[in-house]
Amino acid sequence: MSDSGNGDFEFERRFLVRDAPPHLLDDAPMLIVQSYFLSDGGYALRVRTQAPTQRATLDLDMDEESLLREHAAEVDFAAVTVKGPMVEGTRYEAERQIEPEVAIQMVLRGGHRVAKLRHAVWLGEDGWVLDEFLAANAPLTIAEVERGGPVTNLAIPSFCVTELTTDPRMSNEALAVRPFGGWAEEYAEELALSGPSFLGGLGKNRPLDL
Repeated sequence: MSDSGNGDFEFERRFLVRDAPPHLLDDAPMLIVQSYFLSDGGYALRVRTQAPTQRATLDLDMDEESLLREHAAEVDFAAVTVKGPMVEGTRYEAERQIEPEVAIQMVLRGGHRVAKLRHAVWLGEDGWVLDEFLAANAPLTIAEVERGGPVTNLAIPSFCVTELTTDPRMSNEALAVRPFGGWAEEYAEELALSGPSFLGGLGKNRPLDL
């Protein structure tokens, strides 16, 4: 949720990641397990839990429910979020913090789940997160940059191979319903045919040298 004076709106751009430098995927990421109780036409209702973790302690073969049960005692933040459709990198998002114990039980009891490891890193002028999806959405990794206003004139790292900001299939709520693992090969073939694409209406995109 943006705290820049724009109310309950977020401004972000999202990219498919390939071959990210290993040092950007740290050994102490944030484990996020969240459930979508609504995912329809860009509207979503989400309950999120997150816990600091050590990669070495994770069983990456677990499903989303098992990951949350295994790390429930470590959850230190939880929220319920209402989202509207994405329009060129701008989206309504109202997030309210709730008690972790309540959120854990809600995620375990219903909705469509997503699990991921979140790595935060500063690249060039912006703070980025790299979301490494687990379980049914492996082996997907998405890079996301968020600002207090529209994300214009962005310096884009070379490991961001195509933009996903306006691809509804790649929203978290869509991935919860139709996990990437079931259509990864189909998407790879599609990308090979169409080639990469990046939004052109948000200023000048620039390469970011790492």
